[in-house]
Amino acid sequence: MLSQLSVSFILLASIVAATVLVYLPFLVVAYGRQQVGYDTAAPRAMFDKLPDYAQRATWAHQNGFESFMMFAAAALMAYVTGVNSSLAVVAALAYLIARLLFSVFYILNVPLWRSLMFGIGSLGIGTLMVLSLLQTR
Repeated sequence: MLSQLSVSFILLASIVAATVLVYLPFLVVAYGRQQVGYDTAAPRAMFDKLPDYAQRATWAHQNGFESFMMFAAAALMAYVTGVNSSLAVVAALAYLIARLLFSVFYILNVPLWRSLMFGIGSLGIGTLMVLSLLQTR
């Protein structure tokens, strides 16, 4: 099924998926907020009251924004330059899978695997950027 989709479509769809992945950890934060009693007057002030897993979910959520900016730029570079390679598809999908697992390992407090997923995601970003540069030579 994936082979029937164009690389351009996959690159653009991966940006949409990456956007969703930024917000997935926030569902865990919301659950943690419900446990401690959500204060709408001072939502950020309650951070120290959150359970440890919800604090880590907050950090995963924040890191998702940082990573998303680089990935969106890389995927758009590949899209704009017309990269049409299966390696681009692999890089984009590897990024998405790694970012999902990054959040899971962050929330579960498994630093080694979290760091490995961060590295794989970064490799996906770098691959898309290099493919884009090579396309324009």
